[in-house]
Amino acid sequence: MSRRSTSALTRAYQRNLKALTQATLKSGKRIASQVQRATAKQLEPPPGRGDWIGGMALGAGGARRYHLYRPPDLQLQPGEKLPLMVMLHGCGQTGRDFAASTRMNRVAARERFLVLYPEQDRLANAQGCWNWYERRSGKADAEAATLMAAIDQVILLYPADRERVALAGLSAGASMAALMATRYPGRFKAVAMHSGVAPGAAKSPATALGAMRGRHVPPMPATAVGKAMGAAAAFSSLPPLLVLHGDADAVVSASNAVSSAAVWAMATGARPGSPRTLQRGKRHPMRVTDYTRGNRTLVTLCEIAGLGHAWSGGAPSMPFSDAAGPDATKLVWAFAARQFRSGAVQP
Repeated sequence: MSRRSTSALTRAYQRNLKALTQATLKSGKRIASQVQRATAKQLEPPPGRGDWIGGMALGAGGARRYHLYRPPDLQLQPGEKLPLMVMLHGCGQTGRDFAASTRMNRVAARERFLVLYPEQDRLANAQGCWNWYERRSGKADAEAATLMAAIDQVILLYPADRERVALAGLSAGASMAALMATRYPGRFKAVAMHSGVAPGAAKSPATALGAMRGRHVPPMPATAVGKAMGAAAAFSSLPPLLVLHGDADAVVSASNAVSSAAVWAMATGARPGSPRTLQRGKRHPMRVTDYTRGNRTLVTLCEIAGLGHAWSGGAPSMPFSDAAGPDATKLVWAFAARQFRSGAVQP
């Protein structure tokens, strides 16, 4: 090959390399800009007035970020403590997403309570799911301990009432909420599961998928309930449970709602009453069943017609949110507020 042709090939290679480099740099800048905008958006507070306070807690499952919502213009009396609602987001969400979707902060501003939004680390789960199913490895319990560390930190630093703490979650957040309530039953006055997997239905990633599809139903006989729920969940010590689930959920089978209510009722000695159908305006109707012991409602099951895998009554145009459903946010707070007023469950 002549020197001239070699030189032409070299120049062509250098031009192509330069063009590729420029394209790579341009693409990298665009990606970096997109990441920067996404990060900045997540740091912004959700819509509405009030304080959006960031923090981080360290526990057995590692470190987790959180945000605490504090209502605006609080005028606290000396020594006054406020109720605390803990909100656990679902897969693919952040704490900010969950706050914007559920609009729990709007209720908190009106009713004067604090709201804690822990956030899953993507290094702990690439999809942002809480690892509620990693029970064989111990990862689930470690993560629950870290979430309890976040709750304790907020109670220490802010005017949160240790005796009035409620827990609610969506999907993986619902399943983690149930796990926490069975591991630390004395710490919560109420727990709400929205579109979650029944407690005790999965112990590993492999069994989690089957449980989401309605298989691996936890055992129902009284002798097996303690094993399914965990040793810490002694008879009648569990907090009252609210279960919400859509009958059109294609991600987590609606059969999990019935299983959750049944297991919780068995563990607390509650019996089901007659179901009733409720509907407000043109919103999806829901079938409600209360499980009671004495004069106390210990489990409420809400099966929502036509609702998919989404927060019922959530903000429109948000992922995992269905504005046409009954207002789950108001239902969750009303359920928790009743438990705060009634005090501890009596055997």
